[in-house]
Amino acid sequence: MRGNQDTTLRGQQVLLVPYEPHHVPRYHEWMKSPELQILTASEPLTLEQEYDMQRSWREDLDKCTFIILDALKWDQGIPEEQCMVGDVNLFLTDPDNPSLAEIEVMIADPSYRGRGLGGESVRLMLYYGVTSLRISIFEAKIGQENVASVRLFHKLHFQEVSSSEVFKEVTLQWEVTDLELHWLTNSTPFKMASYRETRDQTAHS
Repeated sequence: MRGNQDTTLRGQQVLLVPYEPHHVPRYHEWMKSPELQILTASEPLTLEQEYDMQRSWREDLDKCTFIILDALKWDQGIPEEQCMVGDVNLFLTDPDNPSLAEIEVMIADPSYRGRGLGGESVRLMLYYGVTSLRISIFEAKIGQENVASVRLFHKLHFQEVSSSEVFKEVTLQWEVTDLELHWLTNSTPFKMASYRETRDQTAHS
C-alpha cells in the first residue's frame, strides 16, 4: 500500500517500517523455514518471487504491511536488516466493506518470541488501521494448532466468532468501540514519523 511507504510506527520495543527491497533477502531466508510456512499457511517462493511479492505489498491498495524491527538495536545504529524480527499485515478482504480488515503478525526470529513484540506490533497496527485507514473491524484467522497466536489475540481483546473444522482455523474479531479505543490508546505508547527522516537521523547519529 503506497499510503504507508514513508511511515514508521514506534512503540517501546518495536519500530514498524515499510517493506522495502533491502528487506527481501532476510525475509526470504525466514520463509525457507518449514515451521513458518505451516504457521503462516505459505508456500516457499524463489527470491525473485519474493521481490515480486514485495512490489505487490507496495502497490496493491488492499494490502498494508510493516516490517517489525527491534527498536533497541535500531537505536544502537545496528544495520536495519539485522534489526528485523518479523512482520505485521492488514488485508482489506471485502471491497464492499472497506471498514473490515484481516490482520496477521509473524515473529520470525525464534529468539524474540514470548517477549511481547508481537502484541505491541498488533496494537500499533490496530491504531494505524483505525486512525489512518478508518478500519472498524479487524479479523484474525489462525490455525487451530497455533495455540500461542490464538492466546496472543485473546489477550488483545479479540473475541472468537467462528471455528472451521474443514480449514482447521478459528476466526477472531476486534471491533472498535469507545471502550476498546480507550484501552488501545492507553496501552500503546505510539509515535508516527517519516521513514526517510528516521533513517537519515539514525545514519547521522
